[in-house]
Amino acid sequence: MLEVQQLFLSSLAVSQTSRRKLEELLRYQVMTGLDDEQLTDLVVRLHTECSDKFVSRGRPIALGLFRSVAMVVSLMRKNITQDFAGAIFGVSQPTVSRRWDLLRPLIGDVLAGVVPAPREIVGGGTVLVDGTVCPSWDWHDVPDLFSGKVGFPGMNLQIAATLDGRLVAVGPIPIHGARHDAHAYAVSGLADLLTDFPTVADLGYVGVDGIDTVPFKKLPGCDLYLSQVEFNTALSKMRAAVERAIAHLKTWRMLSEEGGRYRAPIGKYQSMLKAIIGLFFFAAYE
Repeated sequence: MLEVQQLFLSSLAVSQTSRRKLEELLRYQVMTGLDDEQLTDLVVRLHTECSDKFVSRGRPIALGLFRSVAMVVSLMRKNITQDFAGAIFGVSQPTVSRRWDLLRPLIGDVLAGVVPAPREIVGGGTVLVDGTVCPSWDWHDVPDLFSGKVGFPGMNLQIAATLDGRLVAVGPIPIHGARHDAHAYAVSGLADLLTDFPTVADLGYVGVDGIDTVPFKKLPGCDLYLSQVEFNTALSKMRAAVERAIAHLKTWRMLSEEGGRYRAPIGKYQSMLKAIIGLFFFAAYE
């Protein structure tokens, strides 16, 4: 009888441990947007780059590699504060900050290879182009962040999408929010990614090299012909797909208005963007 009780208690302990592990993995999926296989794959990729940073040299490691990766991805996915992330993962805010600075650029580097070339997504089809301003903290020592177009400070990202709303590419270089899309398209690096693709954009790209089709612009004192109005209407309906692609990208809340705003120093923005681009395609295609 005693042996049966011990066996039952042992089985119960194993069951409870397995359930806790499953609940933890489910929690990570909600927080990171990655399933357990994807998160594990990402940790394996990062292990070769930074495993030496997670070796105890006396004091116990505050947070191991797996949970550190989950935490840093969660920062980008949900845009929680570092204090809040520390409370969730049981570490101090300075520890969160150190893990953020260590893993953020490495995530972008190890996932660069999973970002597809535009032709892998589009084939030889038409590409829709648009810009979006992602909100940031208003750093007074950083000029040209405030965008008069959207009414808040941020960074201009240049986006390309297919006609059915799939994300094709993101310009790898973020541009200060005050700069116009016509300037940002080339400087962001998106123009280089879309060479030889037919492109469609809005009136903000009139006269821009590499943009093939834009709406007809109404000049002062002149009305558009009916055929031009119809063309603009059809083009506007077509371009709605790029807005869907932007909304999908902004489910990574560090880029979105709904997620608050980017709060870290602007000098870290480009490496954050590279990491999110990699994570977006990694989650979608791996």
